[in-house]
Amino acid sequence: MAKSPESEHPIKAYGYAARDSSGVLSPLTFSRRATGEKDVRFKVLYCGICHSDLHSIKNDWGMTTYPLIPGHEIVGVVTEVGSKVHNFKVGDKVGVGCLVGSCRSCQSCANDLENYCPKNILTYGSPYYDGTRTYGGYSDHMVADEHFILRWPKNLPLDSGSPLLCAGITTYSPLRYFGLDKPGVKVGVVGLGGLGHVAVKFAKAFGAEVTVFSTTPAKKQEALDGLKADHFIVSKDPEQMKSAVGSLDGIIDTVSATHPIAPLLSVLKREGKLILVGIPEKPLEIPAFSLIMGRKIVTGSVIGGLKETQEMLDFASEHGITADIELIPIDYVNTAMERVLKSDVRYRFVIDVANSLKAP
Repeated sequence: MAKSPESEHPIKAYGYAARDSSGVLSPLTFSRRATGEKDVRFKVLYCGICHSDLHSIKNDWGMTTYPLIPGHEIVGVVTEVGSKVHNFKVGDKVGVGCLVGSCRSCQSCANDLENYCPKNILTYGSPYYDGTRTYGGYSDHMVADEHFILRWPKNLPLDSGSPLLCAGITTYSPLRYFGLDKPGVKVGVVGLGGLGHVAVKFAKAFGAEVTVFSTTPAKKQEALDGLKADHFIVSKDPEQMKSAVGSLDGIIDTVSATHPIAPLLSVLKREGKLILVGIPEKPLEIPAFSLIMGRKIVTGSVIGGLKETQEMLDFASEHGITADIELIPIDYVNTAMERVLKSDVRYRFVIDVANSLKAP
């Protein structure tokens, strides 16, 4: 008989969990494993709210097992380390992103691409090596294998830096891999939300010329003046889209809602790349003619491996890149989820876990 979340491990923990597809989050007492010889345990200070958290708690992708404690943009301070931990000590500031495990032996893992390991273990909602479920950062503390712990740069803020652990690496990795990280490259960013605004910041730091595509005209000033994008196009305006035809080397598409692909393909140069990082609930329609006539590429990318994620954090620290956030107490989380659904946040909610989550 399966044990309850509260009794399956020896260390008591406390967090906010969804119990069913209503997605309503409420307090849950659960448990975490004892600190193993290669484990790092840390007190959670901040945790970002990702759009995928909303999809997960509502079981939009049909994969959720309840109870579910979300959160994979987690920053904290180390409270205990195992006997064979070499890179961290008590008191260190650390982060955990979307992964807490992988097979460590496949070709992807050997190439520091644990994110593409077929047996990777997500930070929440996945079976761990011991058969228990993983629980995320909407909780008072975490424990993870040292390999999946990230060193937090000294001058990177903890609160506004936490969304980089998902939103940051999700956009940084494709910019780097697909060669959109060079001065003068012309990059489009579709959607000016949690991922999109960070994509603009990274692309500008690489020296790219950045065009923001949004369905919301009111975001123009924020894109151009606030985020220093070079151009802004209302994607539902055919004349504005026509003015950009054949102009871009690549596009980072961050939109998680179903949307037309053909207009985006039209603004790419020959051999341009449309890179999907958002995950709409329904399949997108891709017009073959638009691909064939320009040898264009539609591709995708998901987060990054641990080595690249650390590289991203260090780059963000060096260039002063953080997310624009709204800091909230954990008892506001259900209202925050409703606002995420309506895109009513500029641009990322971050839960002040340490100052608002109080165990009974």
